[in-house]
This record gives sequence, C-alpha cells and structure tokens, in this order.
Amino acid sequence: MKKNNKNIIISISLVLIAIVYTLLIKLVDVKGIGPKGSKVGFSTINNLFAKKIGVNMSLYKLTEILGYMAFLLVLVYAVIGIRQLIKRKSLLKVDKEIIVTGFFYIFVLGMYALFEILKINYRPTLIDNILEVSYPSSHTMLAVCLCSSTIILNKLKYSKIRFFKIENIISIILMILIVFGRLFSGVHWFTDILGGIIISSGMLFIYYTILNMVKER
Repeated sequence: MKKNNKNIIISISLVLIAIVYTLLIKLVDVKGIGPKGSKVGFSTINNLFAKKIGVNMSLYKLTEILGYMAFLLVLVYAVIGIRQLIKRKSLLKVDKEIIVTGFFYIFVLGMYALFEILKINYRPTLIDNILEVSYPSSHTMLAVCLCSSTIILNKLKYSKIRFFKIENIISIILMILIVFGRLFSGVHWFTDILGGIIISSGMLFIYYTILNMVKER
C-alpha cells in the first residue's frame, strides 16, 4: 500500500511537471524564429541548437521506419490478448495486465491526437513544404511510451521467458535510436524532444502504478 501511495504521488508530480513545462513553452522567450515566422518558446536555446545540428532528412526517414517497428513490438500483447479472449471466451478472463496495457496504448494515442489539436508550436523546417505541428515530438513520445511499457510489462509478468527478454533489448535499442535520431534529424526543436520525454514519463508512471495495483489484487 505504501509503495502504491508513493507511486501515485510520483505520477501526479510528473503530470504536473509536464503541464507546467508545456505552459512555459507558450510563455517563455517566445519569438518568430520558425518557418513562415512561426513562434516558438525558449527560442534562444532552440535556435542555437537548430543552427548547430541543421536538418538531416535521411535520419528523419529512418526514424519514421523505426517508429513502425515500435508498433510491431506492442502487437505481441494484442495477439496474447486476442488468444486469451478466444480461448477463455470472456473479456473479464483476459489477464488484467494485458487489458491495462491496451487501455494505456489507447490513452497514448489520445494524447497524440490532443497535441495535434492544441498546436503548441511548429517544426523548425517545412516537411513537403507544409508547416506541421511540432510539440511534443510525437515519435519521441510514442517510442518512449511503447518501448518502455513493453519493458515494464515484461519485467512484471514475463521476466522468465526468453522471448520477452530479447524483446526488452530490442525495445531499449529502438527507443534510443528513435529519440536521438529524432533529435539530430533537425525536424524538431530541442524542447519538443524534451517535452516528449517529460510527458511520456508521466504517462508511463501512471501505467506502472496501475499495473502494480492490479498485480496485488
């Protein structure tokens, strides 16, 4: 119980940090340094970083492909859930950890859609001559959430199975490649990447907390 209370406090704290950070993006050092005069928060540090790394479209396309691989990892749990549903003939009899994970992925996609609507800021470069929303880095957020959730679930439920140990290694490598690839491709501001990590951390800790509570029941 004490552990769960601690996890809940940490989860709330991380969510609050993510909210405050997002608000600061809209309020601090906002200048029109982006394409077509688009305004960006923390413009000084973002502009400095953007000039240092430039734009690498090959790296950008690579991270797009790696992103699809991250989705393939989580399909493993969809298959497990569907098999259990068919065999046990009731959604209530599917492992609770799998159900929680499914809801987590829906929540992550919902957050992705939310930031498409909010439009906090725009990319430092045009993609196909289009000015796209940039905050948070969706690939960073998805990579951290999807890859880290597989590691969390595997350690809590499938720690003795070799396949899932290998999946954990792949998840770590994928996450690192996507996050750093996105950072150095130059298609996001530095604060977009950091925002993706901060927001993901809050969501992941909520997921971790709920999984632990489910496991104890």
